[in-house]
Amino acid sequence: MEAFVTSLESVAEIVIVIALGYWLRNSGRLSDEFKGNISFLIMNIALPASIFVSVLKYLTRDKLASLSGGLVFAFASFAGSYIVAWLLTKILRIRPGRRGTFINMFANANTIFIGLPLNMALFGTKSLPYFLVYYVMNTISTWAIGVFFISNDDPTVTKDTKKEFNWRKLLPAPLVGFLVSLVFLLLAIPIPEWITKTLDMVGGIVTPMSLIYIGIILADAGLKSIRFDRDTIWALLGRFLFAPALMICFIMLGASMGTTMPSLESNTLIIQAAAPGLAVLPILVGQSHGDVEYATNLVTTSTVLFVVVVPILMQIVNYI
Repeated sequence: MEAFVTSLESVAEIVIVIALGYWLRNSGRLSDEFKGNISFLIMNIALPASIFVSVLKYLTRDKLASLSGGLVFAFASFAGSYIVAWLLTKILRIRPGRRGTFINMFANANTIFIGLPLNMALFGTKSLPYFLVYYVMNTISTWAIGVFFISNDDPTVTKDTKKEFNWRKLLPAPLVGFLVSLVFLLLAIPIPEWITKTLDMVGGIVTPMSLIYIGIILADAGLKSIRFDRDTIWALLGRFLFAPALMICFIMLGASMGTTMPSLESNTLIIQAAAPGLAVLPILVGQSHGDVEYATNLVTTSTVLFVVVVPILMQIVNYI
C-alpha cells in the first residue's frame, strides 16, 4: 500500500507541472521563442550543474569502490536492454526519428526525480548506496550512449552529411558535467559551499522546466496525441517488462554462479530498472529533429502507468 501511495504522489506532482506548462502554452503566455530557448537552458547549463552536484552529493570514493560488484549487474542489464531494443527497431521497422527514443525507453530511466524518492520511501536510507549503483550506470548510459542513438537518428540528415561526424556529439554537456564531477570526486578537490549551493540552485530547474516543456509539446499537439499505437506499446513493454526482467535474470544468473547480493540491493536495482522514461527525452529528440510528439507521449504514459507497475513489481521482488 505504501508503494502505491508513494508512486501516486510522485506521479501527481509531475502531472500537475505538465498541466501548468500545457495551460501556459494554450493561454498564449509561452511563446515559440521560449519553447526553443528552454531546451538550450536545460541541456547546456542546468543539467550539467545538476549532475555535477548530484555525484558529489551522493557518492564518495569509498562507496564507488565498494559497489563495484553491483555495477557489473547493472552494466549487463543496460547492455542487454540496448541489444534487445536495437533488434526490435529492426524487427518492428521503427521509422527514423523514433528509433533513438525507442531504444532509450528500454535502457534509461528517470532515476533521480522519480526513482530516488520512491526508493527512499520503499527501502529507507540504507538502500541509498545501492541506488547509487544504478544511478551511476544510468547517467553514463544516458549521456554516453543514449544521446548518441538519438543524435544518430536525425531524419533530416542525409547519407552524405552523415559522413561528416561531429566529435562534439561524443561529449554532450551533461556527460562533461558527469566526467568533471568524477575528477573532483576521485581527486578530492574541495569546492566552496557557496559554489555548490549555486550549482544546486541552477540544477534544480531541470525537472520543472523539462515537465513544462512536455506540457508545451502536449498543448501544441493536443491531448489527442496521447495514444497507444504499436510503437508506443512496445516501448512501454521495454521500460516496464524487458528492462526489469533483464535485471532479474542477471541477478539470478549471478546467484547461480555463487555471486549473491543482499536482497535490499537486488530489490533496489529491479525497482530502478522499471522507473519511467527520462523527463528530458522530448528535448533531446527535439534537438535531433526527431518525433517529439512520440517522445512526449512515451514520457507521459510511462509516468502515469508507473503507479500501476510499482505495486506489481514489489510483489514480484518478494519471491526473488
